[in-house]
Amino acid sequence: MSGGCPVSGFAKFFLAPLCPLTKGLFKKVFKVEVYGLENIPLGPCVVASNHRSHLDPPLLNAVFPEPLRFLAKEELFKVPLVGKLLPHMGALPVKRGTGDMEVLELAMELMHYGCKVCIFPEGTRANPGEFLKPKLGVGLLAIKSQKPVLPIYIEGTDKAFPKGAKFPKPGHPIRVFIGKAKVYREEENLKAYRRVAEDIMERIKELAHAKGV
Repeated sequence: MSGGCPVSGFAKFFLAPLCPLTKGLFKKVFKVEVYGLENIPLGPCVVASNHRSHLDPPLLNAVFPEPLRFLAKEELFKVPLVGKLLPHMGALPVKRGTGDMEVLELAMELMHYGCKVCIFPEGTRANPGEFLKPKLGVGLLAIKSQKPVLPIYIEGTDKAFPKGAKFPKPGHPIRVFIGKAKVYREEENLKAYRRVAEDIMERIKELAHAKGV
C-alpha cells in the first residue's frame, strides 16, 4: 500500500473542504444515529451494506471519517450533472446483469492504495423491511482482495427517501449499525463466492435482528 487513496483534483480542492460542513448538516437534518464506529478498520476494507434508498451512499459517506468509493449502477453516470459529479465523489460504474470483472479489479486496486470500497450486495434497492439475495460480486471481491469485510445495516432511509419519491423527506430518524469486520480466506471458485456472499448478507441481517428492527 502506498500514497493513500487517490482522488481527483476537483474532489481534493473543491469537494473535500466542504465535507465537514456537509457531513454535519446531513446527520442533523436526517437525525442520523450511528452505532459501532469503533469497528471501522483503519486501513482499506470492503464496506457491505443493505440498500433500500438513494440516500444510502451519501449517508455512509456522512458517517465514515474518510470518503468511500462506491460501486454504482452504470445508468447513474448518464444522469445530467449527477453523472459528471459521481466520478469525483468516488463512484465506480457497474454494468448490472454482468460480472463486470473490470470494475471489481479496479476496486481491488483502489483498496491496494488504501481506499475503503462500498458495495451493496443486493445489487439494487430492496423494499422496506426486506432483504434481497446477494450477488456473487461481493463474495468475489471479499475473497480476491483478502481485505476485511465490514457489514452494515441501515434502517430508516426508505422512510426518509422511499422508492418513487422525487425528493427526500427529512424527519424520520435514520440508524446505522456497523458490525465486526471479517477476512474471508477461501478458495477462488463459484461455490466459495456464493457461500461468502450469503455469509456477508446474513451478517448484515444479524445486525438488524440484534437491534430489534
